[in-house]
Amino acid sequence: MSLLKSEDSKKWINSFVAICAVLSGYLVIQFTQQMGEWFDLEAKVPYFLGVAQGIGIVVGLLVFIIVRTHKEARGYLEEVYAELVKVIWPESDSVVKSTIGILVGLAIISTIFISVDFLFRKALELVY
Repeated sequence: MSLLKSEDSKKWINSFVAICAVLSGYLVIQFTQQMGEWFDLEAKVPYFLGVAQGIGIVVGLLVFIIVRTHKEARGYLEEVYAELVKVIWPESDSVVKSTIGILVGLAIISTIFISVDFLFRKALELVY
């Protein structure tokens, strides 16, 4: 059973592009603030925080607009969504069983490694 519907493609693609735009704007803000700390731009540029946030907002908007208007990017995202619609997601029971199996296996392997480490530590204490 697919969680996605083919008629919802525009909504999901727009949401994905908006999230990417927000993240890129946030990264630009953080990068600009880091540059401000390194080069003491807070003292040299008036209203530096506002300028940094303005640059981040402008970059975020540019990313959103450019990706939405670029035909190849839009086509690629539509193809990705079309493939996601075809995915058959596993049932929740099988996911829970697999997760429990992985956790039990991890616990067993961890116990073995801890035991071997303890034994080697005790053996080395006897030697040294």
